[in-house]
Amino acid sequence: MPQATAIIPARYASTRFPGKPLALINGLPMIQHVCQRVARAQTVERVIVATDDERIASAVKDFGGEVMMTRADHPTGTDRLAEVAEQIDAELIVNVQGDEPLIAPQMVDQAVAPLQRNPQIKMGTLASRIEQLDDLFNPNVVKLVKDIQGLALYFSRAPIPWARDLSREQLADRLDELKYYRHIGLYVYRREFLLQYPRLPKTPLETLENLEQLRALEHGVRLHVAETQFDCHGVDTPADLERVSRLMAVENRLE
Repeated sequence: MPQATAIIPARYASTRFPGKPLALINGLPMIQHVCQRVARAQTVERVIVATDDERIASAVKDFGGEVMMTRADHPTGTDRLAEVAEQIDAELIVNVQGDEPLIAPQMVDQAVAPLQRNPQIKMGTLASRIEQLDDLFNPNVVKLVKDIQGLALYFSRAPIPWARDLSREQLADRLDELKYYRHIGLYVYRREFLLQYPRLPKTPLETLENLEQLRALEHGVRLHVAETQFDCHGVDTPADLERVSRLMAVENRLE
């Protein structure tokens, strides 16, 4: 089965946390933690950091990682990913966020495996079960529904599916039974599709919900959703960095 190349887009500029990829966690830059964890995935044979910033490129080279420079004017991370994809030979490409220093290698494998098994699938992603009612109603937590084959039907910031006949209290009691899902922003693409994706016209639902993955669905793309039991611990602020540092220290003690 084809192995995947993982590409990690990394920008220095960030409104809430400038220089985030180089923030130190246990003495190592965050981007290094991400690279090392993704490299442990069994389905990944190559890990590349895609950046337009020389400071990030230098840090990646210092720890022996592979880096490719990209243009600075890309509107999305997918566009940056596609620029790198044009320059490499890989059937499957994984887009991993550079601010997930606690990413489990198994998450990458879970997302890649369906595309290895089924050549008809052009794109894949991940989801985990929602366990807190507040998350279900939080617009910053993206929800999704999928069909019985594991293909995405829709993504939304709203609670979907809508339990019409249940009160909020009843919904809380049956949350586990009803199987609501949180979207995790890790994507796998067939290279041929990834090169086409940024050129697809933006779509009405994508614009309305401000969710780029809806563009794929509106253009009729089969998008597979693999379920994972692992949690995400993204870093958006310095406070998140402190929380992740504590979690990593606990994890290291348990190993």
